[in-house]
Amino acid sequence: MTRTALLALSLLLTPALFAATPPRTRDSAAAPATASPPAVATDEELALFAYDRGAPLELETKRLSLEDGVEVYAMSFASPKGGRATGRLLVPRREGRKAGVVMMHGAPGSAEQAVPQALPLARLGAVVVAVDAPFARRKASPVTFTPADRADQVQLIVDLQRAVDLLLARPDVDPTRIAFVGGSYGGSVGAIFAGVDPRPATFVLFVAGGGFVSYFSSPEGTPEGPLASLPPEEREPWIAAMGPLEGLRWVGRARPGSILFQSGREDPLVPPAKAEALHRAAGSSQAVRWYDSGHKLPEHARQDRYRWLHERVGTDIPGTL
Repeated sequence: MTRTALLALSLLLTPALFAATPPRTRDSAAAPATASPPAVATDEELALFAYDRGAPLELETKRLSLEDGVEVYAMSFASPKGGRATGRLLVPRREGRKAGVVMMHGAPGSAEQAVPQALPLARLGAVVVAVDAPFARRKASPVTFTPADRADQVQLIVDLQRAVDLLLARPDVDPTRIAFVGGSYGGSVGAIFAGVDPRPATFVLFVAGGGFVSYFSSPEGTPEGPLASLPPEEREPWIAAMGPLEGLRWVGRARPGSILFQSGREDPLVPPAKAEALHRAAGSSQAVRWYDSGHKLPEHARQDRYRWLHERVGTDIPGTL
């Protein structure tokens, strides 16, 4: 099996992951603080994700189905970094202004695979935009350990901002009620996004790690797995390119109190020490809930997520599904 195939297996995010025991808060954190958070990304670095917000979206949609009062569309829009961003748009059939949710899938995965998890959010009163990562558009491995990984990550963060633009352009979406929801890889990307785009009122990041460099390194920073097997002349440039894009560096820029983290105490893919490192980097004002589970969180975690979104962006109270 190739290195990239092994990676794909190790990053597998099943649909059940988005279904998420009563929470424990930061007071019962799973791992003690053992290291200082990395330096927070600077204002100058934001230029990496800059684009023309006034440029036409060139949105295209095709209705695929009607699911319990929710219209599901295939959608695409012009990506400022080239080509077209693809994904799914879910619109509930109800009157009045709604919340808007940008959803990010795991790795490997796609927006299409996230639809079963996006549907409950739409039924609770949110217009949901699920965006494909660049690797999902190409049906390729999530990581190649080449410079292309950096370009993909930058493009995705820009495309997520354009997804917010899409929601804000809709007359049926309340611009003060935008949220981001992402799990696993999607949560790790969300840690960057939370530090880049202040427009969402809240970010729900579950089983999220600090980024690809963190994923392929020990809590002490020693390369592990496929990263350790690379020759130094490939490994070091890749770390230098991807390190600045770690969520660990960007999450500290997020608005205080805007993030809900959900993590598993027995998670083999994002061990507690790595999850706690991301929580610390975000700052003590952010909410953290731990669950006695692995990478697939229990059902109560999903209910906690719905309650959080109800309180922050006014989606319906869970239990009305």
